[in-house]
Amino acid sequence: MSPTPSSDRSTQKPELTDEGLGAAFAVNGINEFGETIEGHIAAERALTIYLNKREIVTLMTLGTQPELLVLGWLRNQRLVKNASDIRAIQVDWETESVAVTTHDAIDGIDEKLSKKTVTTGCGQGTVYGDMMDGLSQIQLPKVSLRQSRIYELLATLNKHNEIYKKAGAVHGCALCQDTENQRFVEDVGRHNAVDAIAGYMWLHDISGGDKIFYTTGRLTSEMVIKVAQMGIPVLLSRSGATQMGYEIAKQLGVVLISRAKGKHFLVYNGAENIEFDAIPNKITSKSNTAS
Repeated sequence: MSPTPSSDRSTQKPELTDEGLGAAFAVNGINEFGETIEGHIAAERALTIYLNKREIVTLMTLGTQPELLVLGWLRNQRLVKNASDIRAIQVDWETESVAVTTHDAIDGIDEKLSKKTVTTGCGQGTVYGDMMDGLSQIQLPKVSLRQSRIYELLATLNKHNEIYKKAGAVHGCALCQDTENQRFVEDVGRHNAVDAIAGYMWLHDISGGDKIFYTTGRLTSEMVIKVAQMGIPVLLSRSGATQMGYEIAKQLGVVLISRAKGKHFLVYNGAENIEFDAIPNKITSKSNTAS
């Protein structure tokens, strides 16, 4: 079969297998009373990516959405320019591998793979090439957020985290619009969860300009860069931020909200974009009120 000309495949989607596996395993444990009880532990599987028969990297993952994970990983690594450039993504758990084939050879692949950064992601993420390349070209839209809507969104997201509630040991990420969760992904590392959502957005041509990205993990440089590459202007987390994540958020104009849980949050960048319309009552300690 002759290759499809690039001009004819701008809307063509890659062929994907459907090899998602269960996220948790039932195991017996002994509790603090010496009793045997059944519990659950999160899955952790190795998946080695082969790009045009070349071994690239091994990801550790739950394995629930491997095709979207790999698609998003390729996007966020900027190894493939367009989803339509990919012919197929084929996962084979017997060999713990995924074969990615593209329609054409990838320009500059050796240079991109020659530089590797091990990030602070859980289990250590990996970024190929210069992390800062192309950031100056990112233009994020200006947004306006109401404090009350942030609280509504957090309440909605609390209904998820299914694997965490069942087995622990995972991070979750969500693609949100206003107060609605549009896609929630859990994995053993937050970098995997964000890549799976990036793959979902890429596959379905979803714009990030009117979205909010939520993560249970730290707001590191890797997280800020990936979310900015997805075109999402707001990054929300129940955890804290790192210095480099903060500096890059300022550089790119990402609204950075951390420690978001219940009625509490800290805006480290972009507070001018937030309408504080639901300020909670301050709880004054007894020592401060005593006469």
